[in-house]
Amino acid sequence: MRAVITVIGKDNVGILHKVTGICTEYNVNVIEVTQSVLQDMFAMIMLVDISAINKNFADMVDTMTELGNTLGLSIHTMHEDIFNSMHSI
Repeated sequence: MRAVITVIGKDNVGILHKVTGICTEYNVNVIEVTQSVLQDMFAMIMLVDISAINKNFADMVDTMTELGNTLGLSIHTMHEDIFNSMHSI
C-alpha cells in the first residue's frame, strides 16, 4: 500500500527533514520524492510505502496536517487509491 504526501508553502530550512521524520516515526518508507523551490515557494510530492506502518494511518494524516499548520505549509496526505480516484476521468 502506498500514499501520496504533498507539501506546498514558503520555503524554509528543514521541511524535508521534518516531514521524513514523521514518516520514520510511523515506519513509513519514502519511495520517491520530487521537490522544487521557485523563488521562495517550496513544492514537494512524496510517494511513500505504508504497508509496514506501525500506527493508525489517520493519525499520521493528522500529524502531517498539524506539522503543516505549525510551519505555515499546506501538507496533504492521502492513500494512493484516493489520489488516483481524484485524478482520473
